[in-house]
Amino acid sequence: MENYSNKSGDSQVVSFQIDANSMKVRFKNNHVYLYDIRHPGPEHLEKMKELARAGWGLNTYIESEVKNDFSSKVF
Repeated sequence: MENYSNKSGDSQVVSFQIDANSMKVRFKNNHVYLYDIRHPGPEHLEKMKELARAGWGLNTYIESEVKNDFSSKVF
């Protein structure tokens, strides 16, 4: 997984892994969630990828737009 830049300094996101149709996000509590084209859908997934690469706003976006609409909890 790639480290999240966390430019705001207060994100709960630690790292992420982007694939063509999905991405995994690891949070500070070590939980990893899989997001894909089914959950939360392609539009949200692309926005999340953009924010992850930018290192800014991913946690806020997940909390406000995606909430619990993930494909699976990996561990």
